[in-house]
Amino acid sequence: MTTLTRQDLNFGRVVADILCEFLEVAIHLILYVREVYPSGIFQKRKKYNVPVQMSCHPELNQYIQDTLHCIKPLIEKNDAEKVVVVIIDKEHHPVERFVFEISQPPLLSISSDTLLSHVEQLLRAFILKISVCDAVLNNNPPGCSFTVLVHTRDAATRNMEKVQVIKDFPWIVADEQEVYMQEPRLIPLKTMTSDIVKMQLYVEERAQKA
Repeated sequence: MTTLTRQDLNFGRVVADILCEFLEVAIHLILYVREVYPSGIFQKRKKYNVPVQMSCHPELNQYIQDTLHCIKPLIEKNDAEKVVVVIIDKEHHPVERFVFEISQPPLLSISSDTLLSHVEQLLRAFILKISVCDAVLNNNPPGCSFTVLVHTRDAATRNMEKVQVIKDFPWIVADEQEVYMQEPRLIPLKTMTSDIVKMQLYVEERAQKA
C-alpha cells in the first residue's frame, strides 16, 4: 500500500480524465432518460460493464466534448466544485438540475492496480441510478433543451479567462434565469467516497413544470 499526494503520478490529471469520461457518459444518459432529444438519435453502448445510451448526433456530441474539454483543467486543479446539467424549458427556465458535487482528498492510500477497478465500480452505481431516475421525477414539458454549468471555487473564478482551452468556446457567466429555481424539490441519487474523489449526485426539480 502506497500513500501518495495529489502531485504524485499526475494525480489531478488522472482524476480529471476519469471524471470527464464518466461525465460524458452521464450527460448522454441524462439526455436520453429525460427525453430531451428523440430516442432515435441514441445508440446502446456498454460502459462500466453496464448498458448505456450514447448520442449519435455529431453536433450534440461535439458540444458535450468541447464542454468537458474546458472543464477538465478545472477538475485537474480541484477548482470545480459542481458540474450541473440543467434541463430548461422553452422559456429558458430550468425544470431540472442534475448536480454533480465534486471534491478531491489531499492524501490517498492506494495501490495502483486496485485504483481504477474500485472507482469503476463506484461510477457504475451512479450510471445505474441515472438510468432509473425517471421513476422519481415528473415528466418534463415538450421542447426542452439543456446546458452545462460549472460552479468554481472562489480562487478559480478570478482566473477563468486564462483557463479557456478551446478557441471560440469561452466561459461566460451563467444567465440568472438558468440558475435560479424557486423552491425546488431535492432528490438525492447517489454519493461516493473513494481514495481519489468524493462525488454526490442529486436532482433539483421544479415543483410546477407545466
